[in-house]
Amino acid sequence: MRARTDDGVELHWESHGEGEPLLLLHEFGGDHRSWRPQVAHFSRRYRCLVYDARGYPSSDVPTDPDAYSQERAVADALCVLDAAGESSAHVVGNSMGGFATLHLGLRHPDRTRSLVVAGCGYGAHPDQDAAFRAESRELSRRYADEGSAAVAADYGAGPGRLFLKDKDPAGYAEHLAVLAEHDPTGAGLTMAGVQASRPSLYDLRDDLARMDVPTLIVAGDGDDGILDVDVMLRRTLPRAGLAVLPRSGHLTNLEEPALFNALVEQFHAQVAAGRWARPSQE
Repeated sequence: MRARTDDGVELHWESHGEGEPLLLLHEFGGDHRSWRPQVAHFSRRYRCLVYDARGYPSSDVPTDPDAYSQERAVADALCVLDAAGESSAHVVGNSMGGFATLHLGLRHPDRTRSLVVAGCGYGAHPDQDAAFRAESRELSRRYADEGSAAVAADYGAGPGRLFLKDKDPAGYAEHLAVLAEHDPTGAGLTMAGVQASRPSLYDLRDDLARMDVPTLIVAGDGDDGILDVDVMLRRTLPRAGLAVLPRSGHLTNLEEPALFNALVEQFHAQVAAGRWARPSQE
């Protein structure tokens, strides 16, 4: 199915199952296929909505750099919800999708029933900010000059992704294949317009401290670039919990799908029971 955004970009989206809506937002290195283990599990009880972000076929690939930003990523998530006829949803995102999930709850809390923010935090720490933005701009240049397959060979070998290789070699090979299939224009402009240009989470702490959406933060203990940031988010967000998966990296939903799914289910059950309030001692 196709959803048309207010700036004329068409997004490919899919709906699986019936029940409460569960919107899944993929990371930079993936696309809607990155959520297969979750769709297979949750579509038995939820209506799972997945889509390809702008710049990721089968969605449109705008060539205007101004078409890519963190704000556009949030607007696109809302566009898919609207196309699906859903006023609100439980939202789950990883990495780039985790940032979009967090910003969706921050800017449009009325559209979110709960948030699962996984793998979120790269480049957000003040000590990493400048280097991350420079690295993202360099990756954008490499996509233009070298193409997706060349970038995938290096990007896919990052330490946070090698946990998947050790645990599930076939799953890792599929992950690399998806990464190598990225449209170089879309990937490069996403790197420049979204990754390298998004606001620092540390600059948003006052806003985050007022966000009242139930939030589960998920991190792998081997995903070193995000752990300090996720502790900050846990301490800042009024209704947040933090789950750290042992011996895990950046792709927790693929590395440990059963554990990831169980954590999400337990979280949703707590939210439904009204048990995900601010702890009294806080």
